[in-house]
Amino acid sequence: MTLIKSISGIRGTIGGAAGEGLTPVDIVKFTYAYCAKMRERKRPFGAKYKVVVGRDARLSGQMVEQLVCGTLVACGVDVVKCGFASTPTTELAVTFSNADGGIILTASHNPRQWNALKLLNEHGEFLSAEQGQAILDCAEAGEFDFAAVDDLGHIEEHDFTDEHIDSVLDLKAVDVPAIRAAHFKVVLDAVNSVGGIIMPRLLARLGVECIRLNCEPTGDFAHNPEPLPANLTALSDTVVREGADLGISVDPDVDRLAFICEDGKPFVEEYTLVSVADYLLGLAEKEGGRNLATVSNLSSSRALRDVTEAHGGTYHAAAVGEVNVTTKMHEVGALIGGEGNGGVIYPASHYGRDAMVGVALFLSNLAHKGMKAGEYKKTLPQYHIAKNRIDLSDKALIDKILDSMKERFASGKVSTFDGVKVDFEEKREWVHLRRSNTEPIIRVYSEAPTAERAEALGEEVVSLAKSIIG
Repeated sequence: MTLIKSISGIRGTIGGAAGEGLTPVDIVKFTYAYCAKMRERKRPFGAKYKVVVGRDARLSGQMVEQLVCGTLVACGVDVVKCGFASTPTTELAVTFSNADGGIILTASHNPRQWNALKLLNEHGEFLSAEQGQAILDCAEAGEFDFAAVDDLGHIEEHDFTDEHIDSVLDLKAVDVPAIRAAHFKVVLDAVNSVGGIIMPRLLARLGVECIRLNCEPTGDFAHNPEPLPANLTALSDTVVREGADLGISVDPDVDRLAFICEDGKPFVEEYTLVSVADYLLGLAEKEGGRNLATVSNLSSSRALRDVTEAHGGTYHAAAVGEVNVTTKMHEVGALIGGEGNGGVIYPASHYGRDAMVGVALFLSNLAHKGMKAGEYKKTLPQYHIAKNRIDLSDKALIDKILDSMKERFASGKVSTFDGVKVDFEEKREWVHLRRSNTEPIIRVYSEAPTAERAEALGEEVVSLAKSIIG
């Protein structure tokens, strides 16, 4: 059983003894700590704090929801319970309802036995590192001060699904008439979670024919829920069999997005953000936009940088982690940003990964270009990413390896604000070494114009690292 605590919340496996996984005690303790820190913000005299709670469809969701909502009420906080809601829906619900924060109950792409509490601020964005650490410290202190009976909170229920969809369709860059005119036919795999509720409704509003796979929100995932090619074979087969234009895959909380081309081949998760950025940068360029800035994390494809610069824009890199990406996006006033795991963050909507926004923009792009997904993919810069890891016996060896890598590649272009990343500009290659926060592991990501070279580069660095420790 596992419990992982981080500045963005807590996640773990359900079941087992205290101290083994995510227990009811942990859920109450961390929800209380979230309230305690939120109450440090001043409110007008007599005004209640309000928190939005939304959850994906996983099997433990209702149990976790009851504990979280009950704790919030016991802390004197009013609750807006969204029920089944995607992560981006819950984020938007915070601003829609003028709440003081939000708690998302989802373990994202983790398997069915996992769940998590993800914590939002009053803007519907993930907490800063400082805010998250303060909650962790408060939870560990174990000092509780619940509200008196006359000051308990209240619960109201509200489904924000249609408001979310309305907000997507209202985006200027989403060309609903063009999508309708294209008469797209798609296959949707929603992995038996909340994507099966919201995504078909969005596609219907866009005039898209939708064939559904795993769209019943039972929480009993039909396959590994991470939207990677190895987990999407049924989707690929159905796209080809049905003669569909596109396959769409979302993870259980619908913040990550992957596409399958008309021939059943992956569009590749890394290129979800790249394709949407290409579309938005093109629109902004035509309109004379000046600040054509994009952001992704250090482990994401170089293709975003290439596309950005081709449109006359400026690319910025951030540390891995959604909050780091959004912080950099705020800083540079980015047009678009996200992560190579299929996460699209479009500030014109909100500062959070949103698969609904990603789908609407991607279909707008295809409609404008009049191309099949596979044809369009060939027009983008071509790169391949390989993923390796270095397993160590001691976490202390991580610093030794990373420091040695800095010295070894000191003459090159090296970034050190999130592990060590080395760019080999003349070869259009890079390698990124990052520490695991929970295990004595260094993750090694490498990218090159061919899959063979990407894998070889990663293996070269792994061999070099092993020679450092003997």
